Amino acid sequence: MVIKNYYKILGLETSHVSIDEIKIAYRQAAKKYHPDLNVGDKLAEEKIKDINEAYKTLSVPAAKRKYDRIWNSHFGRQERALSGKGEKGTILAMFLGTIEKEEKDGKRITKKQGVKGENIETQIDVSIQEAFYGREKQISLRRAEGKIKKINVTIPQGIRNGEKIRLIGQGHEGKNGGKNGDLIIKINIEDSKPFTLKGNDLYTDLLLSPWEAALGARASVNSIDDETKIYIPQGIQSGERIKIPGKGYQDGKGSRGDLIAEIKVVVPKQLTEQEKLIFEKLNEISNFNPRSEETW
Repeated sequence: MVIKNYYKILGLETSHVSIDEIKIAYRQAAKKYHPDLNVGDKLAEEKIKDINEAYKTLSVPAAKRKYDRIWNSHFGRQERALSGKGEKGTILAMFLGTIEKEEKDGKRITKKQGVKGENIETQIDVSIQEAFYGREKQISLRRAEGKIKKINVTIPQGIRNGEKIRLIGQGHEGKNGGKNGDLIIKINIEDSKPFTLKGNDLYTDLLLSPWEAALGARASVNSIDDETKIYIPQGIQSGERIKIPGKGYQDGKGSRGDLIAEIKVVVPKQLTEQEKLIFEKLNEISNFNPRSEETW
């Protein structure tokens, strides 16, 4: 019977942990190997299965106690037997990348053990539209020997600002036949016209003429994926905001934030003769004074 080390799978160093600590470790491990951040990675698919299996057992106190008894009965005695110089030598050899093996004739030979290569961490900037819809981007990495390596990266649809993508085996080369390290890419979502991203909400400007702002109107607002008609209330001012629910950025849970349209009243720089007459007439008959304390 194959017994997996559930604590190691969740990144825990000991079985003496609380259920809350197990939950925290599970969330971190599940996020690291989430399919959306490891697209096409078969190893990550197997990892997430093991992570879910480990959490299903260890998160239930009764199941955890039963698992601990089975684990200790099979491996506890072996672990206790590893003591003194033998244990220290093995641990030291792991750090040095070598293992000493005893042969039948009493001779001791040294066998090199594979050492995994170091991870490479980098970051790339993407627009709000690229992050919302997902796309493939190419990045260039300079290797230790000075060579440039181009790597295609698939940006998952709806990725969040600051999230990381892990490309297995694209890091530094391993030693003595060890596996390559991973490439870890942090995503920075940049504001891109006409939108600004704040949390899950998208902000955009809505330009109005003076008469639209004064009289009220129906106006079209472009969200990131369609066009929405909204009602502009009479007397709206520059700087006021209108919220359009569910038209913002994806929240990672199947829903979306809001689209916030900020009003900007734009005065025409050039007027026709008829427009000029109308404004002059309005100036004569109107008692409105924007500098009056009553308007504050």
